[in-house]
Amino acid sequence: MYTIGLASIVLLTGYSGQVSLGNGALMAVGGYSAALTLSNFSVPVWVAFLVAIAAASIFGAILGYAAARLSGPYLAGTTLALAVGMPALANQFEFLGGEQGIIFDIGMPPARFGDEFTLYKWYFWIAALTALIALYFTSNVLYSRFGRTWRAVRGNALAAELAGVNAGRTKVLAFTVSSALAGLAGAVLAMTISLVSPSAFSLALSFSLVTGAVLAGISSLPGVMLGAVI
Repeated sequence: MYTIGLASIVLLTGYSGQVSLGNGALMAVGGYSAALTLSNFSVPVWVAFLVAIAAASIFGAILGYAAARLSGPYLAGTTLALAVGMPALANQFEFLGGEQGIIFDIGMPPARFGDEFTLYKWYFWIAALTALIALYFTSNVLYSRFGRTWRAVRGNALAAELAGVNAGRTKVLAFTVSSALAGLAGAVLAMTISLVSPSAFSLALSFSLVTGAVLAGISSLPGVMLGAVI
């Protein structure tokens, strides 16, 4: 879960140059979306993950568009306000479970895995496989033309625009992809603790993600594994 969350920070800050202190709030969007999906519909967990990705992407695109002209401390302050306000907002809606949150589960592992394949192993393998897929996807995106464009805008937005790059659209795209990863991380977190609540996505989570990304190397995707351990 932390590996995916750190990858979202590396993409947004390390490659796009946008500082976000609110990825914990984006994780909350994904976590609550997955929990509501699993608790109200009989669907596989991967469907809930896709719903979480879609919800967080839409939320991130809206936020990215609104913050496209912000940078540095102004963007950091805006996302920090989001991280502070999101848990309080979740308390106000009954369908989100209020302060107690939503308790749910993804069901037992398939019987073909045997009796020794416990629920904890099932969670571990789902989380590990999801993290590997997310890292593979992120790596391909960062080394594609999108990643090169993000680095160009980060280095010199004016020069990039003179070269024909739409800096605003590029920033919104980076925010959207980063939010999708954060939403997936939130869904994995929700799955592992079988609960979503405001306390699970506190401001401390956002700070720990940024700290882990900095310690691992803010532009180092391989370093997210180390950062997750730290």
